[in-house]
Amino acid sequence: MERNPRHSVTTKSGPGQMNRRDFLKVVTAALASIGLSGSLAAKVVEAATTDLKPSVIWLHFQECTGCTESLLRTSHPQLAELLLDLISLDYHETLAAAAGYQIEKSLHDTIEQNKGKYILVVEGAIPEKDGGIYCQIAGRTALDILTTTAQHAGAVIAIGSCASFGGIPAAPPNPTGATGVPMILQDKTVVTIPGCPANPYNFLGVVLQYATLGTLPELDEKGRPKFAYARVIHEDCPRRPHFDAGRFAQQFGDEGHRQGYCLYKLGCKGPATHANCSTNHFCEEPGCWPIGIGHPCVGCTEQALAFKVPIHETVGIERPTPPDTYPPIHPEGEGVSPIATAVGGAVVGGVVGAALIKSRSLDDDPEEKE
Repeated sequence: MERNPRHSVTTKSGPGQMNRRDFLKVVTAALASIGLSGSLAAKVVEAATTDLKPSVIWLHFQECTGCTESLLRTSHPQLAELLLDLISLDYHETLAAAAGYQIEKSLHDTIEQNKGKYILVVEGAIPEKDGGIYCQIAGRTALDILTTTAQHAGAVIAIGSCASFGGIPAAPPNPTGATGVPMILQDKTVVTIPGCPANPYNFLGVVLQYATLGTLPELDEKGRPKFAYARVIHEDCPRRPHFDAGRFAQQFGDEGHRQGYCLYKLGCKGPATHANCSTNHFCEEPGCWPIGIGHPCVGCTEQALAFKVPIHETVGIERPTPPDTYPPIHPEGEGVSPIATAVGGAVVGGVVGAALIKSRSLDDDPEEKE
């Protein structure tokens, strides 16, 4: 696992190697996918070819390692190669070749040699109950390891829903008192990248900006980068036109479901879930996300929804007004002109959307219950 901190992008092509031109293309594409200016590409490449790179300590606590697995299996670009050209991954329990005393010494040395500069990435929830005894590594509790390691970190990133707010370990009845990194490190700025697993491109965006410019992206009130979590999935969902036109799947496998109609009535949490899943897919495939394969969004990026609200239960709609970026889908009607159909469809779509909102009281909104 230990890397040479003076490693730089190779200038020769070959198996497993990436030349400067290809690397520039990959970085430019990655920047575009996460909403950063392509003009930063040259700076990113320059940062990747400098002698010293930001040191990264990656901690694992209560989790399934799904975020690490997702990160390593992304291929366009190959994030593993891109990240290792930008950072020095000095401690990562899953990827480490070392073990026992040797790896713990690596953690200690990395902290001492890079105080105030290293990036701390945390994957997994932290149990607080009974002094945190439910998660221990080398005789130390996760609570102790986190607070000690974060003390001298230059930036702290909580990757995944577990690290962001507790995730599955914190689901009721939460027997271990699991919670997220921001709840422990209340005196520090923690960048949260929720998701189960987190979208690796959202993580890449934060790392690219910090490694290149030494700054963090603009964050919302929950510590999430706005470039990825400013909008709800519902706004950019490919099934949104069906919602505006009042076309809904009533049950799994019915005609509406097979036709790709809106999944709201099946319990889709997209209207209340802030994430970019509908525009930035996993595995570089347009259909490779829950709604893309016909399953409602479960709201895994939202603390008030994730693993708390039953999958079949509907939620309140944050922004019911149809967007102006595409024409709505209009139900066909016999004996009506195309112009009348267009106008009527737009009106009906708006009325249906408004009616759906009014049909649910605020007491039914899980966000309001919190």
